Amino acid sequence: MTDILKLIKDKDPVEKEFHQAVEEVLVSVQPVLDRNPQYRQEAVLERITEPERTIIFRVPWMDDQGQVQVNRGFRIQMNSAIGPYKGGLRFHPSVTLSILKFLAFEQVFKNALTTLAMGGGKGGSDFDPKGKSDNEVMRFCQSFMTELFRHIGPNTDVPAGDIGVGAREIGYLFGTYKKLHNEFTGVLTGKSLGWGGSLIRPEATGYGSVYFAAEMLATKNETLEGKTCLVSGAGNVSQYTVEKIIELGGKVVTLSDSSGYIYDEEGIDSGKLDFVKRLKNIKRGRMHEYIDKYSEAVYTEADSSLDHNPLWDHKADCAFPSATENEINQKDATNLMNNGVKLVCEGANMPSAPEAINIFLDKKILYAPGKASNAGGVAVSGLEMAQNSMRLSWPAEEVDQRLKIIMKNIHQTCLDAASEYGTPGNYMAGANIAGFTKVVNAMLDQGLV
Repeated sequence: MTDILKLIKDKDPVEKEFHQAVEEVLVSVQPVLDRNPQYRQEAVLERITEPERTIIFRVPWMDDQGQVQVNRGFRIQMNSAIGPYKGGLRFHPSVTLSILKFLAFEQVFKNALTTLAMGGGKGGSDFDPKGKSDNEVMRFCQSFMTELFRHIGPNTDVPAGDIGVGAREIGYLFGTYKKLHNEFTGVLTGKSLGWGGSLIRPEATGYGSVYFAAEMLATKNETLEGKTCLVSGAGNVSQYTVEKIIELGGKVVTLSDSSGYIYDEEGIDSGKLDFVKRLKNIKRGRMHEYIDKYSEAVYTEADSSLDHNPLWDHKADCAFPSATENEINQKDATNLMNNGVKLVCEGANMPSAPEAINIFLDKKILYAPGKASNAGGVAVSGLEMAQNSMRLSWPAEEVDQRLKIIMKNIHQTCLDAASEYGTPGNYMAGANIAGFTKVVNAMLDQGLV
């Protein structure tokens, strides 16, 4: 394992996020490698950590002032052993090859856990849609797709939305693909309901995260009823995490964006959540506007000079990090433990740093890694693909019920794999082992390809 990690770091020394994701998985699957020596002989680690295809391309577009702008586009087609590549597109200035490789690597195992026939991929651009007009976003998306269309398709690679890519962007991307290919296919998920989208898709990641948390609590004969919860972020995942927590009787006291966070001791009820949805989804406003309407809340501005995030300093029972990678560091994790948190359920991808995860595991709290707990989004994307293939649209109740069953099954799969390999109750080990063995066995069945 050490040799493989050194090889990866020597080959791509600046890809720190990718190194972190790979190391987390390799540590967990060591018992699997010890039990299955053929995996080493077949070089499965070397194969599974190298993308099947990495596509990097130029994206020129024209802004509203007539000035030509140039961004960089990416698509990482990581692994297709169990199905076509599946994973989101992220439009954000922070996008780099390392970020997308880590996300694609995580996606491989996340998709395997859903039991649906989906491989793993990820893509995007360093383009920032924030502050851009609809026409500028449209021109960028059209330029982006004029290259990407060559590499995707309903049986090859099915992208979806992610940070910075919502229904607006998916619409522009799909329209361009349809024009270039002269066909209407389910090549993108996250589409609007009127032309192939699935009900519950916007809610799926947040709902799924809470369903997973409820399953974890059930192992302790507990529920979310009466639990105080910290939620970070304010996008789709966070909004629908809050919505489902409220529905199950919990109380959410925080939300955040890049400018800062709000703490509402009375709890964010359905009315307040509706305000947040309008603020973020329609007005594209900032969280500090929350206190203009709800003066009882406290707003704390983001401060990059701090060695921790004060959002995680509050007394609570549960934490749902749902914003971005590495948002919980070692000090944050210590503060969470000191403030009574007994459950951490990741809604974002890899939001906990390795040192934070070690603290959660040492304290034996209920800790769910994102590849398991936030798999609801890609699960419903898979259900959208199924509906597109059959030219059907399932009612919301059916999609929600299927989502709940998938999350329940993922939870049980993680527990079973952890127990089989001597780490009962360790959801991180269970998720990594279950996803890894499914993908690797499929790779070996298909020969040296």
